[in-house]
Amino acid sequence: MARTRARKPIRVGVFGLGRGRAFLGEAAAYAGFKVVALCDGSPLRLEHASALLSDSRPATYTDFDAFLAHDMDAVVVTNYFHEHAPYAIRALESGRHVFSECQACHTPAEAVALVRAVEKSKRIYMFGENYPYMKPNFEMARLYRKGVIGEFHYGEGEYTYPHGPGASGLAPGLKHWRNWIPATYYCTHAIAPVMFVTDTRPVQVNGFVTPYAPEQDDPATRIKRADSVGLIVCKMDNGAYLKALQGNVTGGHTSFVRIHGTRGVMERPRASGGPNMMVRLYLDHPARKNQPAEQFYVPRYGKYERLAAKTGHGGGDFFMCREFAEAIRRNEPPFLDVYRGVAMSLAGILAYRSALQGSTPLEVPDLHKEAPRRRYAKDDWSPDPTRRRKGQPWPSITGRVVPTREAADKANARWRKLGKFPGL
Repeated sequence: MARTRARKPIRVGVFGLGRGRAFLGEAAAYAGFKVVALCDGSPLRLEHASALLSDSRPATYTDFDAFLAHDMDAVVVTNYFHEHAPYAIRALESGRHVFSECQACHTPAEAVALVRAVEKSKRIYMFGENYPYMKPNFEMARLYRKGVIGEFHYGEGEYTYPHGPGASGLAPGLKHWRNWIPATYYCTHAIAPVMFVTDTRPVQVNGFVTPYAPEQDDPATRIKRADSVGLIVCKMDNGAYLKALQGNVTGGHTSFVRIHGTRGVMERPRASGGPNMMVRLYLDHPARKNQPAEQFYVPRYGKYERLAAKTGHGGGDFFMCREFAEAIRRNEPPFLDVYRGVAMSLAGILAYRSALQGSTPLEVPDLHKEAPRRRYAKDDWSPDPTRRRKGQPWPSITGRVVPTREAADKANARWRKLGKFPGL
């Protein structure tokens, strides 16, 4: 730890102080980041975050341009889910390294613009997907790279996060993205672990969406305008297939990963509590005579166990910060680079387009190449109700969904009761 602290600090600014608070704690400090500037549209959020860093006293801004003029090495982009790419591009153009939360882009055109901005800037871009670094997924990557289960030929990823139809504190406002984002879009928690473990990428998707079922709740409280279930079938670049499930389904907040190889299978069991941190390994032909075919165990991070345990997302936040810092110091892209970030983000975007076209297969473009960049450079297809143009899709495959006046009034009343600072 002393060696890390002796390094020259990486001066970082954090834009968006909901999720951005992950960069205000011990994980970022250990990695060698020094937070020198904070930016958020809410003065209350700025005040709260600044109090967490009272020793370092970072500058605070409500204006992004003023924030970007601050003297710093890197920018953490953690604003709203569907608004990352334009701000990441501006930060890159200013000469800063960028860590951007998921999703990387909201339209195919943004994906192209982001890739080009990263290449032109020659700065480090890291896609902020923390699920690959959770302990079970981290362990499965280690096992796979040792060849324990052979070659990858089928996988499953799942991330479900139901928070009801009403006025969630995580989604303060009728126009908040959580209240309208299509069911396939929030897919990177399901796809990224499989990509990380197997070092493959999606090249084709078929999207399937189950419409929201009215009987799930009372129309008098429903403010969501999207559907319940988003299922994506991805063909990967090695010929394997991945089934990714996400959405507002019943059964609690769960995450699940399964990797089938040619000699066995490993998985992070599906559960919302402690078993979720285990690994199940089943080998068709154990390597040693006395080795059991099936094992369940809780893996460890080795020397980083204690440090990672103090951070969020089961240790994932620790490794996210560490990988971003090390990429900057080495001046080499991290594993979760811009190409992988836009690939998994585009998988969710194009899966929704596929679902609206009868679940037809659609190519996921490889944006290393110029030909697909030209093809998608002006593709601004978006279901965002606030920027919708003629011919653009609605967030639900059933068409336009409008909350009742009663539901909207109840939601606004609850947000007022939660106070001026919901979602923190």
